[in-house]
Amino acid sequence: MSRIPRSFPAAMLALAASVAVTPAAHAEIPAVKVATTTGQAPAVKVIVPVPAALNDTAASPVTAAVAPTAENKPSKPPCSAPAELAKLDQPLARTARLLAGGQPIKIIALGSSSTAGAGASSPAASYPRRLAIELAEKFPSHPFTVLNRGVNGEEAKEMLARLETGVIAEKPDLVLWQVGTNAVLRDYALPPTFSLIDQGVARLKATGADVVLIDPQFAPKVIAKSATATLLDLLVLKAKQYNVNLFQRFAVMRHWRRSQGIPFETFISSDQLHMNDWSYACVAKVLGAAIAEAATRPIASASAGAVR
Repeated sequence: MSRIPRSFPAAMLALAASVAVTPAAHAEIPAVKVATTTGQAPAVKVIVPVPAALNDTAASPVTAAVAPTAENKPSKPPCSAPAELAKLDQPLARTARLLAGGQPIKIIALGSSSTAGAGASSPAASYPRRLAIELAEKFPSHPFTVLNRGVNGEEAKEMLARLETGVIAEKPDLVLWQVGTNAVLRDYALPPTFSLIDQGVARLKATGADVVLIDPQFAPKVIAKSATATLLDLLVLKAKQYNVNLFQRFAVMRHWRRSQGIPFETFISSDQLHMNDWSYACVAKVLGAAIAEAATRPIASASAGAVR
């Protein structure tokens, strides 16, 4: 290797050093896309274009290991559902009268683990808590109370046993009843369950409360059961029989998977059964929109006074 003459100017040496090029010098400024999801800080997706000089398979591979952070973790998909699934068949007459009269509205969510919030990161991420937030945003000047009466592992007979003390005694204006899932998961015969649902709906309607039945979640362990289809069909029939509403949670979640292509791991916990923070929040958003529409739908008695 030839030696640099001592007479070579120092300024020339500095100039030579300043033009040395590293691969990083070719990288462009990252393009940043920000996607915001309900109830979460904006999720930022950073896209870094790779220069042609670094995209040559014959060249030495260049790997940039990036640790997951709040800034670069994958964003969640937007929450959506077909319009027909975000609407209840029947108007919520009592809720509408109270809303029109500016009076407080009490909602009770009755059910098992997917009402209690199993799979959520905290009780605040359960669907009843998220529903309270959704309704407060839609009706900021109206007082809503949403009570979570979900108990992990319960079946219809256990819910019916505490219906008087845990639900009716609270004098709710709207009851959201998620029921039937555990009977399917445990391979129980469905007729006894539906007899109990008959009794429960009759007792709730006798109080004057609006009633919304909620069907199972669309999850691998639920759809693996052959009785799931029967349960779904019978809940539709019960809602029509008693002139109450049915929120089709199963169909909403099935839409995420089959129409939007969202993988199960995005909205179902690792146990392949329970929902997670994102799906609880999205179900609450869709249900909140359905309640708001049914409670403000033009009906003859909407401007009447409170029923109490």
